[in-house]
Amino acid sequence: MGAGVSALAPADSQFKTSLNDVPEGCISSIYMHLDPPEICRLAGLNRAFRGASSADFVWETKLPSNYRYLVEKVVGRSPEPLCKKETFARLCRPNRFDGGTKEVWLDKKSGKHCLSVSAKALKITGVDDRRYWNHIPTEESRFGTVAYLQQIWWFEVVGELEFEFPPGSYSVFFRLHLGKPSRRFGRRVCNIDQVHGWNMKPVRFQLSTSTGQQASSECYLHEPGNWVHYHVGDFVVVSDSMSKIKFSMMQIDCTHTKGGLCVDSVLIYPSEFRMRLK
Repeated sequence: MGAGVSALAPADSQFKTSLNDVPEGCISSIYMHLDPPEICRLAGLNRAFRGASSADFVWETKLPSNYRYLVEKVVGRSPEPLCKKETFARLCRPNRFDGGTKEVWLDKKSGKHCLSVSAKALKITGVDDRRYWNHIPTEESRFGTVAYLQQIWWFEVVGELEFEFPPGSYSVFFRLHLGKPSRRFGRRVCNIDQVHGWNMKPVRFQLSTSTGQQASSECYLHEPGNWVHYHVGDFVVVSDSMSKIKFSMMQIDCTHTKGGLCVDSVLIYPSEFRMRLK
């Protein structure tokens, strides 16, 4: 009896399987239900998982519906020569367009759009008059410079954007800073000597779209020495089509001056990401 069992053992061991035996097609089907970071982690298991992680039909499900428009706009070429994995990786990097004044990238986990508009792409009242405004270099901006307000009576900043967003809900924010940040002896310092006037009247934020959506809010600027994201409003895109968006902030009560403010950029994020900017 014992001899019979032992005789079966070698033959039985021939049927042992491992991860190397899983067909790539099965692995690819599993990948379709995972997010990109999870796919990249599993790709390191073995050759089969690595090969399946490059399948075009897997990465096409991770790309936004307007990825062809994105590639042509920010890469400047047709998306056809690129494999879908390479396309996703390229779009997840910060991609500049419109003369380097705007930047768009995909969230690596969800594939959703994030977009930033620099101060240089905004219409700022009096920005060319050095008595009021200066563009100062800083490492604290993704664009390398911010618009710094020394003092002004009429404060108004307006921006416009025409872009093809995929369907979804989006939130618009101004990224602002009270005080002038800099570095001294390797340490961050902030000069708030010119900060004034923002506690007397609130700043009014407004948003409108070509589809008739509108939003507005008012807020006193606060937290000197810190970058703050001020929520302007939300808009909804229902189909893949070009959206025209206009956003602004103003404090035009000319009974007093205001100053000491850095205007960095306008951010447009999926509304579900709002808590990331707190």
